[in-house]
Amino acid sequence: MKMAKSHSFGTIATLLVASMLLFPPFVLAESAEDLNRAVRVAAAVDDDDELMALIERGADINAANAFGKTALMNAVENGNLLAASVLISMGADVNAKMRDGCTALTFAAENGQSELTALLLERGAEVEARTRSGQTALMLAARYGQAAMVEQLLFKGVRIDPVDKDGRNALMLAAARGHSMIVAQLLDGGADPKAQDRKGRTALIHAASEEGNAKSLELLLKAGADVNATANDGSTALIWAAGHGHADSVKLLLDNGADINHQDADGLCALMEAVAANDPETVRLLLEYGVNIALTDTDGKSAMDMAQRKPDIRLILEGAR
Repeated sequence: MKMAKSHSFGTIATLLVASMLLFPPFVLAESAEDLNRAVRVAAAVDDDDELMALIERGADINAANAFGKTALMNAVENGNLLAASVLISMGADVNAKMRDGCTALTFAAENGQSELTALLLERGAEVEARTRSGQTALMLAARYGQAAMVEQLLFKGVRIDPVDKDGRNALMLAAARGHSMIVAQLLDGGADPKAQDRKGRTALIHAASEEGNAKSLELLLKAGADVNATANDGSTALIWAAGHGHADSVKLLLDNGADINHQDADGLCALMEAVAANDPETVRLLLEYGVNIALTDTDGKSAMDMAQRKPDIRLILEGAR
C-alpha cells in the first residue's frame, strides 16, 4: 500500500511538471501584452464592445506596438469613427506619436477621414505635428487631395507655409498632384505663390513638371506667381511643361509671358525638351510662337541634332527652317 501511494504521488508530480512545461503561466493567464495587443486589434476592426471589455480587464488604452502605433491610430487609419470615439472618451492620447512622428491626425489627413479629423481637432489634436519627412496634417491633406480636410485645418487656424525636409509647402504639394481646388483654397488662405523649395522650384514649376494641371497654373499666375522664376538648375515652368508633353500648359505659360528661349544650366530650352519627349504637338506650338531653333546646349547640340532619331519631329523642324 505504501509503495502504491508513493508511485501515485510521483505520477501526479510528473504530470504537474509536464503541464507547466507545455502550458507556462503566461498562457494560462492573460498577460498585459496580450490585452494591449487585443485592444489595438479591436480598434482596427471597430469593435467597440470588445474595446470596453478589454479596458475593463486592465488593458492599457495608450499602449503602442514596436513602431509606436496605438489603438487610436489603428482606429483612425481604418476610418473607424465609433472605435475612435470610444477610445478618446476613455482617455486615449490624441497626440501620441509613432517613431516616425505620425499621429492620429496625420493618419486622418493621409486617408481623408474628415469626420475623424473634426473629432481629433475638437479633442485638442496638435495641428502642427510632423511626420519624419517633416510634413504636417495640412501638407498631407494637400498632397492627397483632401479638400474637406484642408478646409477644416485652415478654419482651425493652422499655419499655411511651413515646409517639409525638402522645403516644400502645402501649396507645392497640391500643385504637384494637380489638386487645383486645394491650390485655390491655399491661395485664398494666404499661401505664397512665389515661395521656393530647396531645389529652387516654385509651386508653378511643380504644377508644370508633374500633373501639368493648367487650372492650377492659371490660379497660381493670377495670384502673382513669377512665370519665369528659375529653379537652382536654371529650369523654368515652361521647360518642365514642354518636357512632360503638357501642350495646354505650355500655351498658357507662353500667353502669360514665359520666355520661350530661356535655357537652363545645361543649355536646354523648352524646344529641346519637347523634342526629347517626342511630342509633336508641343514642338509645333513652340514653333508657332517663334522659338529659336538654332539654340544649342552646353554640348553644342541643337533641337535638330536631338531629333535625328525622331523622323516625325525632324520633319516638323525642317519645315520651320
